Amino acid sequence: MATQAPDDTLDTADTADTTDTGLERRMESRHLTMISLGGVIGTGLFVSSGYTINQAGPLGAILAYAIGSLLVYCVMVSLGELSVAMPYAGSFHLYAKRFIGPATAFVIAVLYWLNWAVALASEFTAAGLLMQRWFPDSPAWVWSAVFIAVVFALNILSVRLYGEAEFWFASIKVFAIVAFIVIGLLAIFGAIPIAGRPADAGAPLFGNFVADGWLPRGVAPIFSTLLTVVFAFSGTEVVGVAAGETRDPGKAIPKAVHTTVFRLAMFFIGSIAVMAALIPWHQAGVDTSPFVLVFQSIGMPFAGDIMNFVVLTAVLSAANSGLYVCSRMVWSLAKERLIPVRFAKTNFRGVPVWAVLFSMCGSLLALLSSVIAASTVYLVLVAVSGLATLVVWFSVAVCHIRFRREWVRGGHDVSELGYRAPGYPVLPWLAIVMCIGALVLVALDESQRSTLYCMVPFVALCYGGYWAIERARRKSDSPVSLEE
Repeated sequence: MATQAPDDTLDTADTADTTDTGLERRMESRHLTMISLGGVIGTGLFVSSGYTINQAGPLGAILAYAIGSLLVYCVMVSLGELSVAMPYAGSFHLYAKRFIGPATAFVIAVLYWLNWAVALASEFTAAGLLMQRWFPDSPAWVWSAVFIAVVFALNILSVRLYGEAEFWFASIKVFAIVAFIVIGLLAIFGAIPIAGRPADAGAPLFGNFVADGWLPRGVAPIFSTLLTVVFAFSGTEVVGVAAGETRDPGKAIPKAVHTTVFRLAMFFIGSIAVMAALIPWHQAGVDTSPFVLVFQSIGMPFAGDIMNFVVLTAVLSAANSGLYVCSRMVWSLAKERLIPVRFAKTNFRGVPVWAVLFSMCGSLLALLSSVIAASTVYLVLVAVSGLATLVVWFSVAVCHIRFRREWVRGGHDVSELGYRAPGYPVLPWLAIVMCIGALVLVALDESQRSTLYCMVPFVALCYGGYWAIERARRKSDSPVSLEE
């Protein structure tokens, strides 16, 4: 794997200049924070968290999310340092190109684009199904089409509008989670009565945590559910993608990084603790949202409708972030001339319209495959995209280590960095070890192993595609001989 030549030293003053990209720096710290939260807080917390509690037990679930939070923190501080020093739009594969190699950068970009394109398809499907709770006689595809149009409009008009929409989408989810934790704590300590619980029974406190022992299923489920937790945290890295369109990235990005990680840990671990205290761990699952179960247990009216609205907001927020990320990856690949340069063109508002259109078409094709070829094509797409987040996180940690080495080798001092990641080099190396460990868990888990069978050939195909593109490009750029 090739790194940049030693004589080509890094300079944040140069690399931070992206005014010639055609994109506009319109987003602020509050947008970045909510975009990152919006990409993470979704059905993984509102629905799948019940599965984690059921499999690992109360304490085991909290430990699994704590480990996941540690991994996210390690990756985010590395990404923060890279993004402040080099605020590129579509940052992941550009960092990888510079510090790992162009072929690997291409593979990372394709994997990450596919990951969000497939996620987009599932979010649009979920939105249509959620609306059927209120309109049971209406076809789900009509609502899916409406939400596709809304998300497309938010992304095509201006980056500022996208940022504002994501801010309010994510704010609704954050408000719901904070309300859930506060109401849950009041119920735990007896300030709010619980339906069906005798008045003289006293406050439930945290009895469910030890009712069947600290770890009722043992230690192993903590690690088996860790994969679910890691994937639930995917989306935090969107901060790096948005760096190139952020006003004053030197201040906005570090604030967004630390705020996002702190809030995620508090929201996820706090919510899990409340759920586990109020719901017996063996009753939790994915059939009903644990949020709904808790609200129903304290007699909250319209609990199902309230959470249906919150989950719908979460779905639209994830779709909004997904289309944004997809389009910036396409734009970045076009800027590198790995795909037609048309996709790098922006309109007068600094929006890469062709990249947005291409990404939306990709998600619609994935949506179509989920209907027509769900057990073949769509299954492969899901399998390939499933590990993309781990690949990106791994590459960010590797790039951070190589960036620091090159920075010092170029005659710079660490104190010159606009943002210096704490805990270097321990945290990036810890992130690398944890990402490798998660991949090992995939290989050991029979239910997850099939993803590797799909992903390995796809990655090899991407490398082959890159080398074919490069060969064709070098051939077209070579001077024409005048001798016949």
